Amino acid sequence: MAGGRLRIEVRSVNHRHLSVQLKVPAELSALEADIRERLRAQLERGHVSVVARWVEEPPQAAQVLVDEARARAVVEGLRSVGRSLGIAGDVDLATLARIPDVVRVVAAEASIDAAAVSAVLDQAVGGCVQMREREGAALGADLLARVQELERHAARVADAAPARVVAERDRLAAHVKELAAGIAIDPARLAQEIAIQADRLDVTEEQVRFRTHLNAVRGALGGGGAAGGVGKQLGFLLQELGREANTMGSKANDAAMTDAVIGMKGELERMREQVENLE
Repeated sequence: MAGGRLRIEVRSVNHRHLSVQLKVPAELSALEADIRERLRAQLERGHVSVVARWVEEPPQAAQVLVDEARARAVVEGLRSVGRSLGIAGDVDLATLARIPDVVRVVAAEASIDAAAVSAVLDQAVGGCVQMREREGAALGADLLARVQELERHAARVADAAPARVVAERDRLAAHVKELAAGIAIDPARLAQEIAIQADRLDVTEEQVRFRTHLNAVRGALGGGGAAGGVGKQLGFLLQELGREANTMGSKANDAAMTDAVIGMKGELERMREQVENLE
């Protein structure tokens, strides 16, 4: 780039939104807005750190600036002092050049090739994306394994649910009989109350929705995610899975079911931490 060599490093860590931090040489400050736009076009999520530095700075032409007005005033002042003090001699260029601010040597601004900077940036971002894709593949396999665990916990809830309803029916019947203390009880009325209680404890709908959301998670991880990004889609699905798990937990009233729901919540929490790494 105009004789210089530029190195750009792009690093990314998990973040639910795209956050960009730039550290570039002063010569590239005018390109910061363009750099951010190129990053947004290629990355959707993550805390992205971009560091650009010169491996070899571009050559800079020297420019000599002479303040003629100041030089003329210095020459006239020195000659006047010489005459007043009776000192012979005249002012030469060497003397004049040593006077502060009369002669200044500055480096001209280097010519920055924006297209070359963009090419280096795209190469660095491409390497970052490739690394993230490899990490994403491993992460996707881990998430699929956790989906299997969630299915196992859901099966435990489904297995325990019928027995829990029967146990609740028997408990309610025994409790009513105890309270009645020998008074005749309408069997139809008792059956109705048991049916109402069983409906309150039923988790069939929650189970159906839970499995539907799990299938959606599998689809997203298999490449069937929405265009807005699989990470965001999974974040939404995990919220819905958590809602169904909480409802099942509130209806559980059973040690086996409660233990299974706790297992669900643990897996969901670990998955929430992981999906922030996915786009």
